[in-house]
Amino acid sequence: MKIMVETSARHVHLSEKDLAALFGPDAKLTNKKDLSQPGQFACFERVTVVGSKGELAGVSILGPVRKETQVELSLTDARKIGIVAPIRESGDIDGTPGCKLIGPAGEVEISRGVIAAKRHIHMTPDSAAEYGLQDKQVVSVKVDYNDRALVFGDVVVRVRSDFAPAMHIDTDESNAAGLPGTVDGEILP
Repeated sequence: MKIMVETSARHVHLSEKDLAALFGPDAKLTNKKDLSQPGQFACFERVTVVGSKGELAGVSILGPVRKETQVELSLTDARKIGIVAPIRESGDIDGTPGCKLIGPAGEVEISRGVIAAKRHIHMTPDSAAEYGLQDKQVVSVKVDYNDRALVFGDVVVRVRSDFAPAMHIDTDESNAAGLPGTVDGEILP
């Protein structure tokens, strides 16, 4: 069972309110590049993420806007700037730390929302049925690139009709396996 494995670098999802505070009251996110998930895109707009020990400048924003602002960092990124980011599924931000975000028109202090994204697979109901998988099922995925094979455990399957089949890992995980970007992985039984 093959699955496309993509590296998801640090990024921010903004709420409408925080977008206005950071980029101005009439700001809109502008599509720089479509992503593999339908309707998702990388934006031209960027922000600085500030923690207690430092900052990360030029962090990408992914659109469209969301109900709540969320910052997704690798564990290395988070430690570097002094944030203890829990590993969570996207959207699961209760009890997570916050940070400061700086944009060209202002800054916001979010009280929660910084996570290291749990490795996951996006699937449509049809693709999940074809693979015999269910929403929230936990699987392992093997990648084998450049003589550096690695099995990722604890990969959560997320099934929704607006998804496209793809696995997402962060830059720490991608570097551990020596991956160049997008590769094929094998979902293990």
